[in-house]
Amino acid sequence: MPQVRLIDQDGEMQGVMSAREALQRAYDVGLDLLEISPNAEPPVCKITDYGKYKYEQQKKANEARKKQKVVEIKEVKVRPNIDDHDYDVKMRAMKSFIEEGDKVKVTLRFRGREMAHQDLGIKVLERIRTELGETIKVEQMPRLENRQMIMVLAPK
Repeated sequence: MPQVRLIDQDGEMQGVMSAREALQRAYDVGLDLLEISPNAEPPVCKITDYGKYKYEQQKKANEARKKQKVVEIKEVKVRPNIDDHDYDVKMRAMKSFIEEGDKVKVTLRFRGREMAHQDLGIKVLERIRTELGETIKVEQMPRLENRQMIMVLAPK
């Protein structure tokens, strides 16, 4: 006959007994016998209402889900010959995204003959990186894809 360690409905330790006896005690008080830790020696069982137990577990899972932060990737588009004011506005947006814990994908788009001056684009991306400084880590260094340069920044 397998042995179990029983905890009653009030949380009191009842000691080690046969599984049949534990089941009988649960039946006598009109509740269920629930195996709490099956890997213990002997296994630990508790007298409780199974429906209530399932409800508590569901509540715990929902609480844990509420506390999770989903990291989003926000995209900021810039141009190689961006004006100072436009640049400042984009920088403010990037700073707020980083502070909220989101990643930022900086896309620098080249149009027409701007492709001949990729060094200007690299300068803009370097300026962004140095201004954000210690608050970020570069997850993806600037690289050219077709007519655009992409750099991904993540909060430290």
